[in-house]
Amino acid sequence: MMTALAAAKAYAATQNTAVARPAAPAQDEQGLDFGSVLKSAMGDVMQNTKAAEHKIAAQAAGKAELIDVVTAISAAEASLETVMAVRDQVINAYQEIMRMPI
Repeated sequence: MMTALAAAKAYAATQNTAVARPAAPAQDEQGLDFGSVLKSAMGDVMQNTKAAEHKIAAQAAGKAELIDVVTAISAAEASLETVMAVRDQVINAYQEIMRMPI
């Protein structure tokens, strides 16, 4: 079950990811929109997952240390958990909106 604290941490991690990157020239000066933040987070997940896969293959070939593999897998897992926490909160918000009387 997702707690409010875990959701807040996931949101903060997502915001730090979005703020650390330079904005694309096509975006307005007010900041990133929610779609851009999600796209950025998904890109991070894919990048971390691919890095972990490469480290696993390198370790199997004897070219990488085990600690590097574990670190890469942990980074990929943290990225995935962040995206899943944000997804869960978006779904919960949608469900709350749908329960509101009109």
